[in-house]
Amino acid sequence: MAPRYKEGDVVFSFSGKWISWAHTIVAYTAFLGALFTGLALHYHKIVQNEHYGYPDEWFPSVSSTIGDRYPERSVFQLFIAITSGPRFALVFLWYILAARPNTTLPKFVFWVGIFRTITCGGWTYVTSTDDHNWHDIFMISYLVATLPWTLGCLALSPSNPTAIKYRKVLASCFFGTLVPLIYFFIQHKVHKVAGAYTIYAFFEWALVLFDVSFDAVTALDFENFELVVKDVKGMSRGGTQSVADAVLEKEKDKPIGNALGQPFSWSDALDAVADTYNGFVFWSMLTSLGLVVWYFPLWHMGISGYEAFVMSTISPFVLGVGPLRSLVVRNVRTVHLLSLSGLLSYLVKSPELRLCCVGLGVSTSCLAWSASWYAERSQPARLQNRAVSWIAGLIASSIAKFAFWTNNPIWPIMHGPNGGWNKLGIAVAVIAILRSTRQSATNSGGFEPNGKPTGSSFFAACGVAGMTFGLHSLLSDSSTMTLWVWEGFPVRGPIAVNGVLTITAMGAGLVSNILYPDRVTVKASYALTVIGAFFVTAFKHWTGYSGALAFAFGLSALSPNLVSSAARHNPAAAFGLGFFFYNLMVLAHVWTVAYAFVPGGPLLRERTDLVQTAMVTLIGLGVLGLPDTGRSSKIKGKPKPYARLKSSYYVYTLGVMQLLATALAYLRFPTNDYVSYHKDEKVITTGIWTIHFSFDNDMWSSEHRMRDVIKELELDVVGLLESDTQRIIMGNRDVTQFFAEDLGMYVDFGPGPNRHTWGAALLSKFPIVNSTHHLLPSPVGELAPAIHATLDAYGEMVDVFVFHSGQEEDPEDRRLQSEYLAALMKSSSRPSILLSYLVTKPQEGNYNTYVGEKSGMRDIDPTDWDRWCEYILYKGIKRSGYARVSRSTITDTEIQVGKFVVGQPEGTNDYVPESQVPEGQRFPALFRGEGVRGHRYHVFDEPRYFA
Repeated sequence: MAPRYKEGDVVFSFSGKWISWAHTIVAYTAFLGALFTGLALHYHKIVQNEHYGYPDEWFPSVSSTIGDRYPERSVFQLFIAITSGPRFALVFLWYILAARPNTTLPKFVFWVGIFRTITCGGWTYVTSTDDHNWHDIFMISYLVATLPWTLGCLALSPSNPTAIKYRKVLASCFFGTLVPLIYFFIQHKVHKVAGAYTIYAFFEWALVLFDVSFDAVTALDFENFELVVKDVKGMSRGGTQSVADAVLEKEKDKPIGNALGQPFSWSDALDAVADTYNGFVFWSMLTSLGLVVWYFPLWHMGISGYEAFVMSTISPFVLGVGPLRSLVVRNVRTVHLLSLSGLLSYLVKSPELRLCCVGLGVSTSCLAWSASWYAERSQPARLQNRAVSWIAGLIASSIAKFAFWTNNPIWPIMHGPNGGWNKLGIAVAVIAILRSTRQSATNSGGFEPNGKPTGSSFFAACGVAGMTFGLHSLLSDSSTMTLWVWEGFPVRGPIAVNGVLTITAMGAGLVSNILYPDRVTVKASYALTVIGAFFVTAFKHWTGYSGALAFAFGLSALSPNLVSSAARHNPAAAFGLGFFFYNLMVLAHVWTVAYAFVPGGPLLRERTDLVQTAMVTLIGLGVLGLPDTGRSSKIKGKPKPYARLKSSYYVYTLGVMQLLATALAYLRFPTNDYVSYHKDEKVITTGIWTIHFSFDNDMWSSEHRMRDVIKELELDVVGLLESDTQRIIMGNRDVTQFFAEDLGMYVDFGPGPNRHTWGAALLSKFPIVNSTHHLLPSPVGELAPAIHATLDAYGEMVDVFVFHSGQEEDPEDRRLQSEYLAALMKSSSRPSILLSYLVTKPQEGNYNTYVGEKSGMRDIDPTDWDRWCEYILYKGIKRSGYARVSRSTITDTEIQVGKFVVGQPEGTNDYVPESQVPEGQRFPALFRGEGVRGHRYHVFDEPRYFA
């Protein structure tokens, strides 16, 4: 017990509320002092942004006010330094007020408050000019820490109705302000709307006011404190009940009370992290299998035989044999460790052997997880936690891909040179397996303490199939469904960084399953899944994406129940047959686009709607097979309290992952301030490249190598073909995200993955004012995608077309496509450039439709007779240079590059020596002679320049 002091012993005292008042007054002085100083001295400068100035923008943002100008910056930094004293005191007094025995939440909130204070100092004294990266790190850390600080303070609030009311109002205002803040920031940054930044600035200032005001409410609580230090009501001894105590008392017999009302255990937390990481490893290997299988038909241009490895997942069939089932269940740790061959496969150089290692890894991983679920069937809570960790692992995999531009850093196509984290991933996987399997159940026979399983094992298998396919095809990458609803510029729907909303919906769905696992949730979750699948298939833009979020929430909430139900059946029937049906769904999913290369392809040509219908039907059958349908979705058997409490740590794990995803979204948000390489000469350097789905000749992801050569060629506008990798067999990737963010370019992905093409994408240093997507006539062969984009190049509108023609084997398709594209190009009165893959010889056949009177287009070099696939055409703009650059081992097609000058007439076909060409219009000398890394000027051995 704290010692008591007589009144006469106190030399000096003051109320604790003055700590709060001092903090509030000085903090507001820092911000408002900088604002008034800036308005008085530099008004027109601080309202100016990269797009507009006064009078379009007339109020400064917080960042521009407290930035680098003197004396605003000095005023702000001075008073923020003074604020730090009251701030640390406020955090300490809050801990004294909230601390009580046997609970760690007050300590956690205390350290979050300290961390938040330090990071505030970080972004205050390290400006974006000083070090942009560290400024962003401090700022993001501060914003992320605001969430647990706010929620923690609300949970620990003493029973002071006035203070609680103010905290709820201010917290709601703070987080509610984020929505319009982000909206108007996008209007400014992406859409470049005049005046949007001013509105954004008001919301940004509102955030500051709400943030400081939230902490100012502590004055109502601290007035019960007297310093130095006399507690006049005994509140520091836990004598009163906090809001969190009252809630937990009310909810103590409910899941949320069980989850949040116990002391924190680091051991249980590490168990949850280990289980989740094991799930992450499973999904990392499963999503890599299609990738390494795809390498072989890609290079064989047809079925190669290696496609049989897609059946690696049906290994749970062996669990139908009693002795083998017993052997696997009793040695599940060993089986999990053997599955790491899938991660170790990156060490194998031979593509064939690497595929074998991945197949072994996926096979043993499916076996290990199925055996683990089956072994836990008599312990409902542990079984549910295993299922939850499996879905949480998928969310972790999606976040990892979000951080690495849709590549998973531990995939076998990754290694050190292209950004892989394989060694670290394997080391952590070993530790996670050893921890996660140390308490595995050993019930391996047919003993079922709760009676025979209810429902049909066939229905359970259908549920596993539909669930796994839905999770893999649509939720294994956060940007997949954003591209399903993408329709080009202007932006009318989500962009890649909005994929964080998909991750949020998945996490929210899984948390709802943990906290409220009842029958109503199952029915609602399945309804959301069906409605969401329909909307994302049938609609575009934000309407379609709302369906994507509903689907993500519904399926994530439903999946643990489907797994738990399947675990009560024979594992060979439930999981072996389930994964077999899943494989059939994967093949159907591929058949919709690869119909020209596979047997029976026309049956599913462009029928993604049928695949989606089959998916939700399978899931529906799984729901029908849940035990006691219509009354309860819970697996029979009363869970042990301790096992049930462990589920709370999956909630904490998901919370941390969500904060990480939010921080990544902030870091990845496009700046849209891109500058061309030779703006003074008004040069547009264009390129066309068939990138072979970003797979190099040795089965490595090739984005980094492609990035390097695109940068070194100084390409301002790039057409990429064979670029759509948003399918299971291609890893659900999007190569354009990495290029756009790393090279600083606008990007149009082209027709989405649900449009059944092999892909055509456009990257541009110039703003894309408008773009439309076209599917050209293809009555027999593969679909031919095209993009028609209008760029704002140095103030002049220039049209760029990106096009991939059909196959050589389909001449009628190619004839119809040539007429369609010629008419489309003829319809444009603006300067135009075509970056294309035409499949024709120069001066013959369809070439004369693409070039000439029908299209109005000219060939960049009519004398270049050695072409078949790639062509660059133009009209209404000066063509100054042309080059062909070898591919190295990145793909099977060269790079063609053309230079154009805006605002000048077309010119002639006469060649001129490089010495007569202005420096800014020349091609880089780096690629002369032997070139660099296998890239060099070839065919002519040097660039060509034109008068």
